[in-house]
Amino acid sequence: MLRFEVSVEDLLRSRFALSPAMDLCLLLRSLAGQNRPLPRAWATRLRPAFERLRRETELDAVLALHAPRSGPSFVAPPPRGLNQTWADDLAMIRATPLEAARDEMAITATGPSARDPRVRAVLDSTDAVSRIAEAMDLAWHELLAADWPHLRAICERDVVHRVGVIGQHGWATTLESLHPSIAWHDGGIEIGFFPPVGNVPLAGDGLLLIPSVFVANVAAHLEDPWPRTLVYPARGTAALWGEQATVPPPDALTALVGRARARLLLALDAPASTSHLARSLAMTPGAVGDHLAILRGAGLLVRARSGRSVLYRRTPLGEALVAGSG
Repeated sequence: MLRFEVSVEDLLRSRFALSPAMDLCLLLRSLAGQNRPLPRAWATRLRPAFERLRRETELDAVLALHAPRSGPSFVAPPPRGLNQTWADDLAMIRATPLEAARDEMAITATGPSARDPRVRAVLDSTDAVSRIAEAMDLAWHELLAADWPHLRAICERDVVHRVGVIGQHGWATTLESLHPSIAWHDGGIEIGFFPPVGNVPLAGDGLLLIPSVFVANVAAHLEDPWPRTLVYPARGTAALWGEQATVPPPDALTALVGRARARLLLALDAPASTSHLARSLAMTPGAVGDHLAILRGAGLLVRARSGRSVLYRRTPLGEALVAGSG
């Protein structure tokens, strides 16, 4: 079991962030059969490009860096916040000193693939960092960039939901809601399925929380240069991964407000923007905006600005309508 010892100051310093580089690494591991299998539709769409990149670029060297449960920090540097972009991550990867990268590669690149002569030539080269960064950049643009706005919106929506839970119920409830394996007990965060690790003090630095669409359970960073970190599955990924069928709007709700508006009401189990709803429901932003305006005028929704986005959420009347239609 892993246990984070948490003080009041740690809670005040805890924060959320997004990590494009980490999600890219998790996607690559899934495509290589080293991680959670991708949904069939995703695998079918991405695997031809993935295999071509393995043949034509030095992507196999990137894959060889990952041990079964870990990988080097320099290919997935610690994110600074919710506005982290792939360009930010790529700049940090490219800025890694060669000796620091080699120290990490000596620990993680120990499997059979790291002994392949073609891979070894990359890892032992004097420009290993730039070659690895270039292969990752090509993989980003061919495998993940097109989907990232949608996936990022899922993660941002998750954070909005968690912040709302903190405001309503506090940190203990919020942390336990991240995953069934997480429990708040005697002033600490316990994650039950980890191999024995023991107590890890946060020492006043707080905890970094990262939602991900690719992580299967919960992952943790416990060593520098990362802050102490929990990576957890973002809300809304179950349908993305095909773990549950999309539930059609109840007949009574559909008859009352129409199918499109019923779908929108049901989708707003957490606050969301017009663009996120349009992407997740495969509707045009204009149509979504028109339906949201009608639902808001009927007193079923309210809206509020959060950073650069305007988020919609159900009112108590909207909640009651959805609950009563199930």
